[in-house]
Amino acid sequence: MPAQVASTCTMYFQAQHPSGEHPQPPFPRPLTGLQIRVGFEMEYECPAPTPMILALNIHYSRSGDLVYPDHLMTYPSVPVTVYRDLFGNWCSRLVAPQGKFVMRADTRVYDSGLPDVVAYDAMQVPVEYLPESTLVYLLGSRYVETDQLADIAWSHFGGGPTGWARVQAICDFVHQHITFGYQHARRTRTAWEAYREGQGVCRDYAHLAIAFCRCMNIPARYCTGYLGDIRIPQVPAPMDFAGWFEAYLGDRWYTFDARNNTPRIGRVLMARGRDACDVALISTFGPNTLKRFEVWADEVNAL
Repeated sequence: MPAQVASTCTMYFQAQHPSGEHPQPPFPRPLTGLQIRVGFEMEYECPAPTPMILALNIHYSRSGDLVYPDHLMTYPSVPVTVYRDLFGNWCSRLVAPQGKFVMRADTRVYDSGLPDVVAYDAMQVPVEYLPESTLVYLLGSRYVETDQLADIAWSHFGGGPTGWARVQAICDFVHQHITFGYQHARRTRTAWEAYREGQGVCRDYAHLAIAFCRCMNIPARYCTGYLGDIRIPQVPAPMDFAGWFEAYLGDRWYTFDARNNTPRIGRVLMARGRDACDVALISTFGPNTLKRFEVWADEVNAL
């Protein structure tokens, strides 16, 4: 099975890039490309003052691409302090007052307009040669039970190729194994549960793929951010934040998306971590009700 999946993967990439050339990574201020308007608005109802930790800002690695800052705005206005967490993500702290509380951010982002980089010759690095900074992404975590999935991973992917083709084979398997549906969303679902249940949303695809990668000794980390329907047919569903993952191959991290399982244009990263627990967009410390939730990520003009 792994060899067949890998063969399909190789033929796909060769068809996309017959010359062997790979798309280049985005540049901070491209001379050609596009702009994407991204943002959100959320309304909470709090029966009492409620502390919150937020990871709602665009990742610092994209700060040079912002047309203007994505400042967090609140109604009513409250004091907000900011800090960088252990993974380098921008986080905010505030106390939501009793009653109605609205949070909003809106900005435009320069983007190269290129799809996710495809590098099917990227090699898997032996564990003993991996950079120390990647090693934490080989270990099990809150939503990624590598101990329970190791035998399954090796049975599916142990006999196939390594490197890029192995990660793509994992994405192919997860894409086919899980049935997507917002009605299947459950914030406590783990990778093992996603494998057993065969259903979920984008974070479940990412968690299961991350688990399989780690079981196969490939560092993998969870990503969350904006992913609009840029240069693809519009999806008839409410816009939401997206989850995908990155795998370390060769000497860098590459983007993979087991949910969509095809290179996409216009990803805007917000946060990275071991799994969704590390990049929770909003952590609340008290009773509250989310009354309204809106996200947008739309192409606004070509440069």
